Amino acid sequence: MFDTIKPPKDLQEKLDWLQLIRSRSVGPITFYKLLERFGSAHEALKALSAKAIKNNQKDPVANRSNIDLELTRIEKYGAQLIACGEEHYPPLLAQIPDAPPLIQVIGNTKFLKKKTVAIVGARNASANGLNLAKELAQDLGRFGFLIASGLARGIDTAAHQGAIQNGTIAAVAGGLDVIYPPENKLLYEAIIENGALISEMPLGSEPQAKHFPRRNRLVSGLSRGVIVIEASLKSGSMITARLAQEQGRETMAIPGSPLDPRSKGGNALIKQGATLVETAQDVVEALERPFDLPTNKTPRKRVTAEPSAPLLNIVTEKKTPVDAVDARLSVKELLGPSPVYVDDLLRQSQLSPTELNGILLEFELAGQIEWQPGNRVALIS
Repeated sequence: MFDTIKPPKDLQEKLDWLQLIRSRSVGPITFYKLLERFGSAHEALKALSAKAIKNNQKDPVANRSNIDLELTRIEKYGAQLIACGEEHYPPLLAQIPDAPPLIQVIGNTKFLKKKTVAIVGARNASANGLNLAKELAQDLGRFGFLIASGLARGIDTAAHQGAIQNGTIAAVAGGLDVIYPPENKLLYEAIIENGALISEMPLGSEPQAKHFPRRNRLVSGLSRGVIVIEASLKSGSMITARLAQEQGRETMAIPGSPLDPRSKGGNALIKQGATLVETAQDVVEALERPFDLPTNKTPRKRVTAEPSAPLLNIVTEKKTPVDAVDARLSVKELLGPSPVYVDDLLRQSQLSPTELNGILLEFELAGQIEWQPGNRVALIS
């Protein structure tokens, strides 16, 4: 996050924020870059409109009447719109580089600042896995932890059920008013009563496959650590664990039988250095270790220490200005369909952070690249 960016000072500025993040080709990282460059969402919206007129583009900026309607729907539904930096915005979530500028919350906002640990795992979990998740969530609740998960079938559901007495938070991939899976309707209502649900998507949004990794970064971003209980090697739970590592969170896993495919993910994490846990006491001991969020002074080791600050905060030596056309071509050649870390681009392009930031911003607004969790970027096929 940029230290110079302040939360909206009034409702109109919050609506400017909402209009900017709902505009075409503007994701969280681009949102913060635009605020840094233009000083406010209002000025950024004006600049986007002017650029669109110059390039003969249509409707790059979200319609303001639709934004006003969205706020009305949020309030009517009983939810709150909370901006990054405001009092009730989850403090750990605010530390990740692609923190959502605005989240919608329904439930009790007091839970958003409690110390939180996430429990995730297989949708097709075993009976033992479900029991473990429920009991672990209950025990961690007695230790004073809020349990975060994604309200999915299987381990997520069991974790929320076990935590409900002491409080739980669910990050969802669609709109807050879209209960998914449908069989969790009663659990959804219970979480509103003794916890909170959050989303960055507009009300009415149906969950789509591309939304779940974004949801997963919220689950890990909210939490001091992530516990994996039963996960295949290629699963959403493993994505959440990887994101937790990139965000500097503690990664934990409960080991399982090597004969069960659902145990391969957790066992692999343990081999790679995740903490083996079996009880709530194990989790508490793991989380008692010093908690240092990644900083731009921390060297990257494997995938576990990505810088928590976006591109403009990277400190490097001053570089000689280069030709703008050559610079764009150089960056384009370094990009591909597979995500690449921005600090790798910075080293290999030999550009200054400001130069590279401007080029990536142009590429994104042109719909040529997309940002992915972990401060990575990829060409859009």
